[in-house]
Amino acid sequence: MRLSALFLRIGVFIFAAVFAALGARAAVSVVEDRSVVSVQETLIDRGYDWASVIGDGLQVILEGEAPTEATRFRAISAAGSIVDASRIIDNMGVAESGNIAAPDFTIEILRNDSGVSLIGLIPADTDREALADRISNIAKGQRVTDLLETADYPVPDSWPDALSYSLRALEMLPRSKISVAADRVSVNAISDSAADKARLETALARSTPDDVRLAVSITAPRPVISPFTTRFTKSSDGVRFDACAADSPEAERAIMAAAATAGYEGKSPCVQALGVPSRTWSDAVSLSIGAINALEGGTVTVSDTDVSLVALEGTDQGSFDRVVGELENALPDVFALNAELPATPNANAEGPPQFTATRSPEGAVQLRGRVPDDLVNTTAENYAMAKFGRANVTMGTRIVSDLPAGWTVRVLAGIEALSTLSNGAVLVEPDSVTVRGNTGSESAQADITRLLIDKLGQTAKFDIDVTYVKQLDPIASLPTAEECVAQIHAVTEARKILFDPGSASITADTQPVVDDIADILKKCPDLKMRIAGFTDSQGREQMNQQLSQQRASAVLDALRLRRVLVSSFDAIGFGEANPIATNDTEAGREANRRIEFSLIVPEPTPEETTTLEAVEAAPSE
Repeated sequence: MRLSALFLRIGVFIFAAVFAALGARAAVSVVEDRSVVSVQETLIDRGYDWASVIGDGLQVILEGEAPTEATRFRAISAAGSIVDASRIIDNMGVAESGNIAAPDFTIEILRNDSGVSLIGLIPADTDREALADRISNIAKGQRVTDLLETADYPVPDSWPDALSYSLRALEMLPRSKISVAADRVSVNAISDSAADKARLETALARSTPDDVRLAVSITAPRPVISPFTTRFTKSSDGVRFDACAADSPEAERAIMAAAATAGYEGKSPCVQALGVPSRTWSDAVSLSIGAINALEGGTVTVSDTDVSLVALEGTDQGSFDRVVGELENALPDVFALNAELPATPNANAEGPPQFTATRSPEGAVQLRGRVPDDLVNTTAENYAMAKFGRANVTMGTRIVSDLPAGWTVRVLAGIEALSTLSNGAVLVEPDSVTVRGNTGSESAQADITRLLIDKLGQTAKFDIDVTYVKQLDPIASLPTAEECVAQIHAVTEARKILFDPGSASITADTQPVVDDIADILKKCPDLKMRIAGFTDSQGREQMNQQLSQQRASAVLDALRLRRVLVSSFDAIGFGEANPIATNDTEAGREANRRIEFSLIVPEPTPEETTTLEAVEAAPSE
């Protein structure tokens, strides 16, 4: 009995132990599965989907290949936020890192009245001493702040060209910000005038290296006009502006809308400038132009806050009074109106006294007509000599008494107006001044208008008909690169550049041809030109190649001796290649022995938007 009870107790104990073991294993399995699932979900949520999780009892094993050591550490930390760190076994690897990419070499250059500042990253093998000397010479004694860092990486092929070009641009632009990259130079600058802006843009564009993209933004300050003047005329000869000034694009549009209603059809002549006397300037000008239109003709001059209206001869008195009255009441308070209805002239009256000044295209100036006394005659002569040069002035005046009041001022004003023209004439009469001629300045008509108003008064009657001729403009008349090459081709088609037989010596008879080509190139700066030499097929190919190269180089040297800037020229010999005629005849061989000039045209580079440009272009929130 006692034995049976003992066995029963042992059996119960063994059963309990087995049951407990099985329960513990089941519990561990549940904990293990939950830990693996939780850790895997966390890793995926945080972007570590490259990692896998394996459970081994209560231990959590991490496997996979992390892209970086830092990423591997962050994955371990993420797993540690779910299970105890002591349970984590790290079996993860790290991907092999490739070569470190070379940095982008860039420079930001700022130049102003305070000096020159440089910041950026440049190649380690840059000649810092030579660069510093160049910047110092450009700064001309002003302070130079050098914050450039260096990195020892291979230099991009286009970097030297970009850096050299940026320094040339910096030398031309005393107020500028230049951003330099290996394949791109961005220039932001302020010029002194619109003409200076056009000159700088042309110079920068023509000297751009082939492998560098250029982005240019040059602004010209608005001029200050005093007096702020607009003069509008409508007559049987048509509708025109002698001068037009506006203080904003909105003001210009309002003035041009009024002018269009009055029959004006040309492009806007208005200059946007500083110096406007009132915010209501455009209102006053628009109303005044409308009054001229209502009178069906006349001239209105708005100078600062003074408005002078002169109707056409023969205008109905009733219409004149009505329109003038309406204009006077409609003008803004600060503007004062002076209106005039000219009397009909007496047909039997004698012709008025006259003074005439003419200037020929060659520069010869003649002064003819009446002056009141010797003093005025001498004054007019000396004034003309100061304006045009002593050798260019011829006097044909005569002294006449009883000339109208203000005659001397009108004569001198006429001479000064003539000095703004390349050629033309000025006629001074008692009641009017007429200016006719050609000019190379687009603002000449407005300049003459302001001059005459300043010297003669706002109510003065004058007529200005000045034609802008592009060829007379020292900036706009510069030939294009294509035009320069066309001129050279015209010279070489008429007269060939010849060489002594079997040599690279230019014959004495054809030296004038090189002279003519040099004269053309001096008017076409900053060209990228190729001088190509060709031979006929006689002789060995290698010898022909060498001879053609020598002849092309000889032409290049000849141009250099004639003070042509040839730094951007290439001289290449092509031997007997590319014949333009048969080599079977003497005439054909003669044609094939030639020198050709052509432009070097860079391959277009697609524009790429930089990160900085993209940020600047993004709309602000």
